Amino acid sequence: MAEVDLNFLARQMERLITENATFRDELRVQTAIIMRLDAGQSALLAEVRAMHGQISPMNDRITKLEDAQP
Repeated sequence: MAEVDLNFLARQMERLITENATFRDELRVQTAIIMRLDAGQSALLAEVRAMHGQISPMNDRITKLEDAQP
């Protein structure tokens, strides 16, 4: 069996610290992507609601015109 010394343990700790930093950076990127997509979805919902508000009165006027025809 290989003998474990402090240099070996130090190298392993450096590797783990580097991997942890890499995972943290990847998590930041993924979080930023998700936040951007979420903001886009919220903006799309607001746009659809605004369009519905714009079209709804026109739809009411058309319904009144159709009901008024003999």
